[in-house]
This record gives sequence, C-alpha cells and structure tokens, in this order.
Amino acid sequence: MSSTPSTDQVHAALATVQDPEIHRPITDLGMVKSVDIADDGVVSVGIYLTVAGCPMKGRIEKDVTEAVTKVAGVTSVRVELDVMSDEQRKELQTKLRGGQAEKEIPFAKPNSLTKVYAVASGKGGVGKSSVTVNLAAAMAAQGHKVGVVDADIYGHSVPRMLGASDFPTKVEDMILPPTAHDIKVISVGMFTQGNQPVVWRGPMLHRALQQFLSDVFWGDLDVLLMDLPPGTGDIAISTAQLLPSAELLLVTTPQQAAAEVAERAGAITAQTHQRIAGVIENMSYYLPPGGGEPLHLFGEGGGQTVADALGKTLGTKIPLLGQVPLDPRVREGGDEGKPLVLTDPEAEASKVISSVAEGLVGKPRGLAGMQLGISPAGR
Repeated sequence: MSSTPSTDQVHAALATVQDPEIHRPITDLGMVKSVDIADDGVVSVGIYLTVAGCPMKGRIEKDVTEAVTKVAGVTSVRVELDVMSDEQRKELQTKLRGGQAEKEIPFAKPNSLTKVYAVASGKGGVGKSSVTVNLAAAMAAQGHKVGVVDADIYGHSVPRMLGASDFPTKVEDMILPPTAHDIKVISVGMFTQGNQPVVWRGPMLHRALQQFLSDVFWGDLDVLLMDLPPGTGDIAISTAQLLPSAELLLVTTPQQAAAEVAERAGAITAQTHQRIAGVIENMSYYLPPGGGEPLHLFGEGGGQTVADALGKTLGTKIPLLGQVPLDPRVREGGDEGKPLVLTDPEAEASKVISSVAEGLVGKPRGLAGMQLGISPAGR
C-alpha cells in the first residue's frame, strides 16, 4: 500500500508546471494558493489565475492535474481556481520586470542581448510581412526565442499570417502576448474590433509602438523582429528613437522601380545612425513546377542595386542576404497562418529564408556598418 504523498513532493511537481503565457514555473510566479493532502491520497491544489477569465485556465488546470497525478501515493487531484488580488498582480508585475516597478524598454538597455531587426521596405506589395513571418518561424524552428512586433499599424497582418488567434492577457498594466508557432507576437489588430481601420496621427502611433515595447512582457528573447510599415514615416522615425540599436532589414523586389524606393527607405539610416543588416530580394524568380530555367518575372538585379547604392551612400558594405523565389504557397501559408518554412522546409523559398535567418541570429555584434554621426576635426 503506497504512503501518503508529502507537501514537498506536490510542490516539486507543481514546479514543473509553467504558465502558458509567461513561460515560467507557477511556483515562481506566486500562483500556488494552497496544497491540501488527505489521508486517502486526494490532493486539492488551489491555483491563482493572473486575471479573471484567463484564456489559459483550462490548460493550467490540465497541466497541474497531470503533474500532481504523477506523484507517488496520489489517488486523485482536485484543482480549485481563484484570481489574484490587485496587490498580488502588482507584485507579479514587479517580479517579471526584474524588480523594477517602472516601465522601460528592455531591448534599449545597454546590456540587452536581444538582437532587434526592423524589417522595412520602400513601398508596399514587396512581401515584407511574408518575409518577416517566415524569418521568425525559421528562427524559432532553429531553437531561438523569437518575438514579432507588428508595427505596421495601419496595415497590420502578422497575426493572421502567423495564425495567432488568441488575445493578449493584461496583468495590471503589463500585457502578456499570445504565442503562435513558438513565436510571441503583438499587433494593434489584437486590440481592435473585427476589421476596423486604425485612424491615428503620429503621436498616437509613437505611443502605440512604445507600449508594444515597454508594456508587453517579452521575456528573454534572442531575436525581436519588427514589421515596419512601408516608407520613412512616423513609425520608422519612432523605431530609431526608441530602439537606436535596431538594425534594418530592407526588403525589395528585383524591379528597378522598387529598388529605387527601397534605397530611399534605407538611406534614412544616414540620419538615424542605425545599421543596415542587409537587403533581401523577394520574388526574385519563379521556378516552373516541371523544371526548367528560372523565370525572372519582375526583372533582375534590384536587390544588388539597393545594396550597392546604399553601400556607396553610407560608406560601408551592405550585403545582399538572399534572393527568395516567388512561390504561391508563401501567400497560401499566410492566409492559413502556416508559414511555408514550417509546412515545407525543403521548398527553395524556405531554404533561402532559413539560411538568411541562420545568418542573422549568428551575426556577431559590433559597430561595423553603423553610422556614428561624427566628423573629422579640423586641423
């Protein structure tokens, strides 16, 4: 006959359960309210939810039940859910911010190890969001902790393309972002009703971006990708102000008209003193299903033209990181919330994007390629 389990054994089991949104043990987050063990092996566990109506309460209840059931001597498990008080939520918020009660942008701190890439383009229609989503999925598949900020406030599309259907959870004034394909994602589309348009002026755009960076609990990310709107408007300027260390990834198509516009979008770094990580040429060519020579439907050379022109303007070498072929499944995957790099890793487009992702994550830190905004002193 098995002995009655101890409280320590149950707490040890509960320490293996992670909050699905915060990704830390519930024992570390103050979510375990009580543990009662009856002589017949029935264990009653009280759990604090961060907020009433927590979307993950079913998952938490299931994980707690499974973990405690594995303890020797447990005959059954009863989970009783409660909700944290305002004071408990404030304590949790301070704990998650590393003991700092005030808001800050963690990626802007000098000791931040998160690589931040702002994905930009000169014009719309070049597949910037598709590239962003597939890059994020490739990085996550390679084992990295990845977050995506859908900073294209007016044309937000990242949640659909990643299949992120859950809504953020708010703990006091901290936002817990939903996760899709192991990628944390936030978008203004998660805060609007239906498909309502966002009609904001510059200051509101800046504040929204600031909230995405400071109010959202991102945790310890390896990479943060920001899907910027096309052009050199308010969001591009705000990104440079809020995250001066963010590097630009320029997306263009092979045609020269698109290349000229992309060049203007990249030249903004001469004023913001940011670094350009490189250029990605999207829709470079089309591979016929039956084989044969690649078809250059949108011309050739646009990506290299942008890289060369910006290199000349900024006085540093700008690499052409990859040429992504046109594949209709990229669009289909975006509509279905299933990035092509995950559904068909062997597709040529997936291979190119995965190669770019690997190069970016492994990219060494340093000052090479960054405009420092200094001039030689007169003699």
